[in-house]
Amino acid sequence: MRAEGGQKGMHMAHTLRVAVQMDPMDSIGIDGDSSFALMLEAEARGHALWHYDVRAMAMQHGRDGSFRLTARAHPVNVQRVRGDHYRFGPAVTLDLAEMDVVLMRQDPPFDMAYITATHLLEHIHPRTLVVNDPVSVRNAPEKLLVTHFPHLMPPTLITWDSQAIREFRAEYKDIIVKPLFGNGGAGVFRIKPDDENLASLLEMHFARSREPLMIQRYEPAVRAGDKRIILVDGEPMGAINRVPAAGEARSNMHVGGRPEASTLTARERDICAAIGPILRERGLIFVGIDVIGDYLTEINVTSPTGLQEIARFDGNHLERAIWDCIEAKVAASV
Repeated sequence: MRAEGGQKGMHMAHTLRVAVQMDPMDSIGIDGDSSFALMLEAEARGHALWHYDVRAMAMQHGRDGSFRLTARAHPVNVQRVRGDHYRFGPAVTLDLAEMDVVLMRQDPPFDMAYITATHLLEHIHPRTLVVNDPVSVRNAPEKLLVTHFPHLMPPTLITWDSQAIREFRAEYKDIIVKPLFGNGGAGVFRIKPDDENLASLLEMHFARSREPLMIQRYEPAVRAGDKRIILVDGEPMGAINRVPAAGEARSNMHVGGRPEASTLTARERDICAAIGPILRERGLIFVGIDVIGDYLTEINVTSPTGLQEIARFDGNHLERAIWDCIEAKVAASV
């Protein structure tokens, strides 16, 4: 922890200076937003919070000739009151290297702006603990990190090649088509064997984007739910099952998925045991994985969600475990 003068030291027992890089505070839903849950828990522990938008960051030469990473930020207090869930203090310019923790919590899309933010934050981590590690976030977008565990995945194709997609469909018949760097279920399509829209869908995507698509075999088990499992520093801590709405192939709660209480199956524990050590090694403290049936489909590291839904169903407030982990890591670095 750092003292008032910016030197690392115990200026107040267990108090951290925390900068939260996230979307605008007035845009969040306080009943579902995981960043808000993390901020509530931080404030309950006595930590000092600042909020800033990623576009408020700046890097420039300091007087000593080195680069200095700053953000135009507001000190913020939060409360669970709809319509009055945050209070900003006057804007200040933060030297992010003088923070104890930066929570990188802005939502995807995982585009060049997102990647640039990880490069900037790399200059202060690990002296300032960035959660999650910006290098690992940059190198581990959710639909690509998962490909390092092919034995855990359903049949999958990542390509720009329309002919390869048609051949994959010919083999597996019923498929899911999704953008590689999207979130919240946006742009995800189920293409059934008799669907004549695949060619048009591919034309539309590649006319708008230079990015490849991910194609996966459709797993009928999704009708019973797409399970979100939260891992904290590589350890599975809780889960929520998300059941698609009638007539909907996507289970994301953004698009009407219904949350249900859930526990982990033996297969899901095996999946967590296989990926947990690698997540911990890469500094990925807060991770949400998606499992359909017996298959791991995504590893979410950018801005995982699910904390509030899990707490509502089983009373397990995983934001507490996340802050326990963060505090331990900061204390170990003093």
